[in-house]
Amino acid sequence: MSGIDKGIIKGRGAQYNSVNPYDKQYHVVEHIEGIDEPMETNPVTKFFEDFPKKIINKVESPDLGLMYSMNPYQGCEHGCIYCYARNSHQYWGFSAGMDFESRIIIKKNAPTLLSQQLSHKNWEPHPIMLSGNTDCYQPIERKLKLTRRMLEVLLSFRNPVSIITKNSLVLRDIDILREMASMNLVHVNISIASLNEEIRQKLEPRTATYAQRLKVIEHLSKASVPVNVMVAPVIPGLTNYEIPEIIKQAADRGALSAAYTIVRLNGSIAEIFTDWLKKAYPDRFSKVLNLIKQCHGGQLNDSRFGRRIMGEGNIAASIADIFHAAINKYMNGKQMPAFNLQSFNRETGKGQLNLF
Repeated sequence: MSGIDKGIIKGRGAQYNSVNPYDKQYHVVEHIEGIDEPMETNPVTKFFEDFPKKIINKVESPDLGLMYSMNPYQGCEHGCIYCYARNSHQYWGFSAGMDFESRIIIKKNAPTLLSQQLSHKNWEPHPIMLSGNTDCYQPIERKLKLTRRMLEVLLSFRNPVSIITKNSLVLRDIDILREMASMNLVHVNISIASLNEEIRQKLEPRTATYAQRLKVIEHLSKASVPVNVMVAPVIPGLTNYEIPEIIKQAADRGALSAAYTIVRLNGSIAEIFTDWLKKAYPDRFSKVLNLIKQCHGGQLNDSRFGRRIMGEGNIAASIADIFHAAINKYMNGKQMPAFNLQSFNRETGKGQLNLF
């Protein structure tokens, strides 16, 4: 319908490059009629290599249960318009807008760094979040296989991992995941914000379809790999009414648990999302923005620990009630298995160093 036909750039979430607040100088277009060559409105994706000194990062946020995270990629081709990781792309000198989804930084030494850090005498086994920032199964992973190699390292050390993804490519690694699951070393979190394909094409343009994600849940569950569904982010006025059906569909396919977050628009994401919403859903523009503000103390942004993820106020309370009612109805008695921290073996894992 609609937004796509009225000017939404297909295959992109952000519709332009927002200004990077860390840049002292930037380009603006004041008189487009005076430009001789057409402007690039849908840039070709480019890749950049980075070689960090470590890959496992400690998570300081009290809102998150896992203490560590790692990301083999910065920036994400999936192009989800609401992604909180967009702001971090600005630290690299890029925009949080189109640059985030078309300028991808690759950490080619990620598997080696992981093996080195797990080998260190001071490392104690902890669950590590894989894709705490950007999707480790985004399209370039099909070629580079950094995520697969990192899973091989984790398996060799017997160190637990929690994966979050929106891509069906995760099924490529079902052999490793099945083996890790047999030792309670892995959780897989499949993110599903909606079941409406028209919404997905605008909201998360380069992700797997929702039908494919439900199949991923089913295949992983049949392989005894524990799956949690992330109903995230809930966008009041756009996707909140779908919560019960998402949980039902996920439970029917074997998901053991579910969690949710309410969308928040910090930093540059606020203007990028607002521009997108005006183009994609002009009829719901004011309603959606006002409902988001009602969940965050009258603001689009929210950085308050304890409230930023679940929100506050009547709208947030209503979303929480709907979510918990659906959990009780469709997932009552189910839960994810506890991680196994007892099987960690530094000596067997060290052999992985020879592979890189």
